[in-house]
This record gives sequence, C-alpha cells and structure tokens, in this order.
Amino acid sequence: MKLDILVFAAHPDDAELSCSGTIAAHVAKGKKVGIVDLTRGEMGTRGSADLRDQEAAAAAKILGLAVRDNLRFQDSFFQNDRDHQMAVIKAIRKYQPEIILANAIHDRHPDHGRAAELLQQSVFLSGLRKITTTDDDKEQQPWRPKAVYNYVQSLYIKPDFVMDITGYWKVKMDSIRAYESQFFDPKSEEPETYISRPEFIDFLEARAREYGNQIGVTYGEGFTVNRTPGVSDLFVLT
Repeated sequence: MKLDILVFAAHPDDAELSCSGTIAAHVAKGKKVGIVDLTRGEMGTRGSADLRDQEAAAAAKILGLAVRDNLRFQDSFFQNDRDHQMAVIKAIRKYQPEIILANAIHDRHPDHGRAAELLQQSVFLSGLRKITTTDDDKEQQPWRPKAVYNYVQSLYIKPDFVMDITGYWKVKMDSIRAYESQFFDPKSEEPETYISRPEFIDFLEARAREYGNQIGVTYGEGFTVNRTPGVSDLFVLT
C-alpha cells in the first residue's frame, strides 16, 4: 500500500500527542496516512505493552489511518545503527510515502531525538539502490520521500511552520484519550507520571493555542525542517 504520509513515532501515543491534528486534516482531504511505531512503549510506567497495542489500534480507528505497524524495537534501548536503519528502510520502501513525519529533533525523552536521527539517516539510505531489502521475499525498490518534517513534542522548539488543526482539535483529543492507561484517571492506582498529571492535558491545549496564535488560528501543531522548503507560488504561504 502506497501512502501519502507516513508518520514514525518512537512510542505509541507520540504521534497522537504531537501531530494527530495534522494527520486528521490530511485524512479528511482523502490522503492515505499511516503510522509506524518503533517500540511498543513497554518501558512506560503505566499500563503494559499489550494494553498499549490495544490503545494504539483504537487511536488508529479514530484517526482513520490506512495502516499502523510496529517495528518492535526495544523501548529506551534502540540505537541508530545498521540493524535498526535497515528495519526503517524496509518500512519506508514498503509504503513509499511522499512525506514522512518524525519525532522531535531533541526532547525530554531521549528516545525522541534518537528516533529523529535514526529516521534522518534511514531516509537517505533508503534512496540508495545498492542497499538491498526484501519484503515477502520480493526485492524492494529504492525510495526517498520528497520531504521529512519533525513534529514538536514536550520541549518547546520554535517551529519552521505551523499546521492549522482548528477543525480537527476534537479528533486529536479523542485519539489521545484512546490511551486511557497513560493519562489522568482519578480511579487509577498506578504511579503518577509526567503525562498522567491532570495539568498535562492543559499544557497540550496551551501549546496548541500558542502555535495557533502564531498563524492567526485557534489551534496549531508545529514542525521543523532539515532543509529549506521551496515554493513556486507565494500565495501558498499564509
């Protein structure tokens, strides 16, 4: 299945927290969007990997994803090395996306920045024809997307552009709430974490409103780029 946009996320819920409004907006336009989670989030304090699998599947339905895969890298211990790069290359070549969205270039969780580096290098390598990969015993063709954008996560990063997600705020929040084990629940007896505090959801809205304010809308999601985007029409910039 060829995708228009492929989102890579170090953990299930990274994409929902950071760019699910952007995902929903493009799905509504008829684009095929998928998520490839690198890990099952098994090192998370709350819940379990099996439960996160179920929550990720529920969020995928809410967002209308064409596909959701998991590479099952070891949470907190995956590396930017050849074995992990080859697995990512296979995923890129399998779905042949025009655009890739990836974790923040640096963030509170070290997996996020490491995932960004892994994706940056894997995207380049995926375009080299002398690197051979197979899927279902069939040789894959080289593929390099037109663009890679890194979404902003917990730490503030000045975005290179902001996506208007005002019309998709409810879908974003519904996809986040699919991860019931991870966020605030007054009945939960599990330990409190950075994202399970009740004020964390307030922070998400404040960040989205801050980015939205920068472009004159209610809610926005921020992204950074590794190379200068080119345009042929000034009117696409608003």
